[in-house]
Amino acid sequence: MRVVTWNLWWRFGPWAERQKAILGALRELRPDVVGLQEVWDAGGENLAEWLAGELGLHWTWAPSHAPERWQHRIGDPAVGIGNAVLSRWPITEQAVLPLPAPTDVNDGRLALYTRLATPSYPVPFFTTHLTSALHASATRCRQVTALAEFVAEHRGDTPFPPVVTGDFNAWPDSDEIRLFGGYRTAPAVPRQVLLDAWEYADPAAPSHTWDPANPYVAPGRYPGARVDYIHVGPPGPNALGHVRSVRRAGDGPVDGVWPSDHAAVVADLAGPPAA
Repeated sequence: MRVVTWNLWWRFGPWAERQKAILGALRELRPDVVGLQEVWDAGGENLAEWLAGELGLHWTWAPSHAPERWQHRIGDPAVGIGNAVLSRWPITEQAVLPLPAPTDVNDGRLALYTRLATPSYPVPFFTTHLTSALHASATRCRQVTALAEFVAEHRGDTPFPPVVTGDFNAWPDSDEIRLFGGYRTAPAVPRQVLLDAWEYADPAAPSHTWDPANPYVAPGRYPGARVDYIHVGPPGPNALGHVRSVRRAGDGPVDGVWPSDHAAVVADLAGPPAA
């Protein structure tokens, strides 16, 4: 099962040209399921819906409950923002968790749960987008605690481990990533472990998903870092859900256009056959 997570940079930059580049990159990856962040919705159109139609996938999305700060940044109160899931298999359940945040950094971040009906068993799949303020590690710790509880509530009775994707806006050695994983420190939910898929990466592979080599990333403002993640619970029976490979993707121009200010992460998991 091929899993992708990608922050699509909403309606920033040359968004119409980037939309085509995003499609081109996803078409080349041929994913089974994609967790998307910063998805736009405007004038009866939705970026996730369009991508799903072009790729022949099922889709769902969850709009932000407080998009006003985003809208102020582009001067357009009519454009929505949210998270979305694209899936090769039908989406039979979904739920949304607004993430806790103090007023000064609250811009409507959320987590989206979906249940994917593969031919063999359901897959609990999540995507999220945490607060971005550099100083807000304490807020992100609150958010990953709420997210971990959300995962525990919805993981269900299935042999496939939960898969959690998203832009965590946090370095791999940060308190929030360690807390969410639950294997380098005490877990946010007792006994719940969620493995960072990058633990299985080639140590020499480029890892920064926020990379100053990307022209949309202001050079010198912040150092490059891996801030986008795929987490997977411990493998099920017969190594079900085991991370076979993981790498960065969407990390260069497509027909001369960079798709987003973030690179994607793609992981291949031992899982159900494509339908």
